[in-house]
Formats: sequence, structure tokens, C-alpha cells
Amino acid sequence: MKKIVSMMLAALFLVQCAMAQSVQEGVKLLQYVYKNNSAKAVLQKAYDANPKDPQAIYWLGIADVAKNREVLSKDGVASARALYQKALQDGVNDPLIWVGQGTMDILDGNNVNAAKQKFEQAITTTTETKGKNKGKPSAAILNAIGFANSLGSSTMGDPLYGIEKLKQAAIIDLNSSDIYFNMGVCYLKLGAENGGEAVKAFQEADLRDTKSGRAKWRTGKIYQSQNNKESLELFFNGAIQAEPAFPAPYLELFNYYANRDVAKAKGYLDDFLKYADKDPLNDFFYAEYLFRAGKYNESLVKVKEIETSAGLAAVPRLSILYAYNYDRLGDSVKAKDNVVKFFNAKLDIQSTDYDLAVKLLSKFPGNESQTVGYLEQAIGNDTSRVNKLNYMNQAADIYGKAKMYKEQLFWMRKVVEAKGAMGEGDYYRLTSAALNAKDIPQTIELAKKYMAAYPDKPQPYSFFKKASIASDPDTTTGSGVEYLQYLDSVYTVVKKEKFKKDIFLNEYYIILYYISKTNTLKKNPDFKVKSDGTRTPVVDQFLDLCQKGLLVTDSMLQKYPDPTDDNNKFAVGVKAELQKNIDYYTKPQGKK
Repeated sequence: MKKIVSMMLAALFLVQCAMAQSVQEGVKLLQYVYKNNSAKAVLQKAYDANPKDPQAIYWLGIADVAKNREVLSKDGVASARALYQKALQDGVNDPLIWVGQGTMDILDGNNVNAAKQKFEQAITTTTETKGKNKGKPSAAILNAIGFANSLGSSTMGDPLYGIEKLKQAAIIDLNSSDIYFNMGVCYLKLGAENGGEAVKAFQEADLRDTKSGRAKWRTGKIYQSQNNKESLELFFNGAIQAEPAFPAPYLELFNYYANRDVAKAKGYLDDFLKYADKDPLNDFFYAEYLFRAGKYNESLVKVKEIETSAGLAAVPRLSILYAYNYDRLGDSVKAKDNVVKFFNAKLDIQSTDYDLAVKLLSKFPGNESQTVGYLEQAIGNDTSRVNKLNYMNQAADIYGKAKMYKEQLFWMRKVVEAKGAMGEGDYYRLTSAALNAKDIPQTIELAKKYMAAYPDKPQPYSFFKKASIASDPDTTTGSGVEYLQYLDSVYTVVKKEKFKKDIFLNEYYIILYYISKTNTLKKNPDFKVKSDGTRTPVVDQFLDLCQKGLLVTDSMLQKYPDPTDDNNKFAVGVKAELQKNIDYYTKPQGKK
């Protein structure tokens, strides 16, 4: 009897070991990124064998979600959440399931606070209360929390919190490569400036598991973003050498060479398709290769095959590949329609897609706001300062071409703010945009700064003068006179003789304003001088303007003293008329 019991226990142990192995096999396939279908099949089998195994439940939920680390399945999130909830209802009240639920809180609505409550509960529950590990939580739980915060885009989760937990895990578990891999991805989510820390983490992951290609692949992607050919090839090929069946580095090398060496790219694509799952998502890459090889009609045929067999929802980038092909074939309408369809889905958008969207929508007037909306998405998703500035400049150009000058000015301001300093070109474009937008106060302000920064350039003075005259289009307020007098004072300080003609023209405008204003005042019913010499305020205002006018004519005569000069003759004539008015209206009326 004892022998039978012993045999039964041994068999049970072997079954448990086999189940544990199958879970680990499924996790390994998940880490291969492009073998998610295979991973899910293995994990589903493990779950079916023991639906109360926390490891099988947790990883099956992750497999539901995963397409790859950057692109997640929304339907999968709902499926995983339901799976974890069922486990709790069935009595599997395990900390790993809580972490799974917290992961879904992040991936569905980015509810980081709700996630952290579950994470901290899992940490507290797994913290040892006695023995040599007293006070230490489970390294596996800490790693799962770090993994949760590494998933998705840079705006999802709390990567700093994830790094904190992963560092704790690394002290407890001195062998796990996965801990440092997740830490590297969390660093990348903090922005490009943390690329160095990410590389260090991936290097440590590589040291802990030299037979894995994952850390080398992820390091290669960093150098690929920097267009560092030597380093990206070193790490991608290193990943292939360490793990030839790992599909991801083959795809990266295909993408790198697709626009550089199509034949070489085809070799990497063949290897990728050899090791990756048979899946419409992976067939898509062959359709993409056909496009890059210039076989646009063949690419379209392949895209339509994938759409028929799997549907657009299953392969989010089908619409954008339609757009690329139609654009190359000269069908801008179909290309634009597919771009809009793709961007409306808001899935798996890459930086080059924004360039295509801007190019296509710019061909159709009236789409400016929509186009700039896409650029705003790009600005929000891109970590490169150079790229952000490029997108902002594109937005300004789009509005400028559409003569939507206020909107153009807004984006040009954002460019300057992002740059933090203004060159001569920036001053010119910004001041010109402000003038076109008829924002006179801003044009005046910018022109003043432009004159101060570049006093030898003629453009700032021209902008200032145009804005001055535009500030008083019907010469009723006198604001143009004030601005031009300020401009003349600047001319005088900078180089009076050089700007002699400019000062005279400004004075010409000012004197014409005075003449117009005095003529208007003469027609005022309150324009009266009594027989005792007393005057109404309107007359006093009139005489004050005449006196100011004399000062201007005297200044004009100083510049052109030659009596035969037309400018001199003009000033003499105006001065005589002004003096005549002063003489007449300062005397009591009714007396000779």
C-alpha cells in the first residue's frame, strides 16, 4: 500500500513539474515577442490542466494582452481582467493575481493609483516575517510589478516606481535576468536622456543570462534610434548568435535595411518569418517588404489578402500600408482616406506615419486643423527634441500656407519657446507672422527686440514701420505718429545719417497726420475764437498740433536745406501754411 501511495505522489510531482515547465515554456515564447500565438496555446494548455495555478492564470492573462511590448490588445485587457476576477471568485486569492489585476488597471485607463494599492498589498502579503529572509518581499512579485510598469507607451504606468521595485528585487534575487531587462525598459520610458541607464540595465541582464538574446536585442534598438549602424548591427547580430530562433532581431535588421539594401533586407525578413508565428500580423511584414521594394501593386494585393483573412482590426497597420502604396501610385484621395482611417484607430502609429499624413492632408485645403492635430500627437509621443521642433515648424508652415496667420503665430511661438533662444531667422519669421496676423502690439514688441538684437539689419525697422502705420489705418488715433517718433529716435541713436531718408519719410507721414487732424478740428462746431481773444479747447488743440507740425517741418528743412530740392519745397510750403494758421487763430476774431 505504501508503495502505491509513493508511486502516486511521484506521479503527481512529475505532473506538477511538467505543468511548471509548460508555464515557463509559454513565458519564454512570450519573450520572443513575435511568438505570442504559440505562447498563448502553451499557457492555455497549462491553465486547462490546472485552472487554479496562479502562475498559469497570471501568464495566460498577460498572453491575452500581448502583441508586443509597445502594442497591446484592448480586447485582451478585458479578457485578462475577467480571467483574474474569475480566479479570485474560485478561491485563488494569490498575490500574483492581484499584481495581474493592477497591471490591467494600468493598461486600461492608466489608473496607476488603483494599481499601486494592489501592488503594495501583494508586497505586504509576500514579505517574510521570520527566518533569514525576514522583512524581504517576494522578488518575483517585485519583478512582476516592475514588468507591469514597463508595459505600454511612455505615458502609461509609473516607470520610476517600477524601477524602485526592480532594484529591490535585484538585491533579493541575484540570478534573474528578467529583473534587469524590465528595469531597462522602465528607464527607456523615462525619456531618451535615460538611455545610458537603460543600456547598463540591459548589460546586467545579459551578464545574468548570456544564452538569451533579449537584452542584446533591446540594446540594439537603442542604437537603432540613434542611427548608429555599427552598434545596432553588433547587438542585433549578437542577439541572433546567442539565440538563433529569436525572431525580433531579424525584424529589426529587416526594417533597418529595407530602405537601404532591399536584397539584404529580404534575407532578414525570410529568417524572421521562419522563426515567428504564422500570423497575419507577421504576414504584414512581407506586404511591407513588397512596398519597400517598389512593388506597390503586389503589396496592395498582399494587403487585401490579409484584410480578407484577418480584418483591419487584427492588423492595425494595414490601413497605413494601403495609404503608402496608394500615395506611391499617385492616388492621393485613396491614400488620404486610409491615413484618416488609420489615425482615427490610434493604434501602432510610427514617426514616419506623421510625415505621410501631413504630406497627404496638406494637398486638400480645409484639413489644416486635422493635420496639425496629428502633429500634436507626434509631439506628445516623440521624445526627441529635434523631432518635436520639426513637427512644430510643420504646424506653423501648414497654417502659414493656408494664410491662417494667428494659428501660424501660435506655433511659431511654441517653436521659440522650445528652442529657448532666438536667432535672426527666428526674429524675422516670428515678426512677419505677427504682422500678417494683424497682431500690432505683438509685432511692435517683437520688432523692438529685433532692432535691439540686430541693429544693422533693415528688416526690423521695416516691420516696425508697417505695424506703426497699420496701428492707425485711418489716421484718427495718432498711435502711428507715436510709434514713428519712437522709430526716429532709434534711427538717431543707431546712425542718423544712414537713415536720413527714412526719418524724412516718417516725418512726412507725421506732418500729413497733423494737417489732416487740423483740418478736421476746423470743422468742429466748437472751433471758436471770440472777439476778446479767448479760445475754445478745440482751438487750443488745433494750435498745439500746428506748433508740433512746425517742429517737424524745421527738422525736414535741416535734412534738405537746398531750396531747389522738392523735399525742401514741400517742407517750406507746409510750414508757411501752419504758421499762417497760428498767426490767424491766436488773434482776437473781428479785429483787423
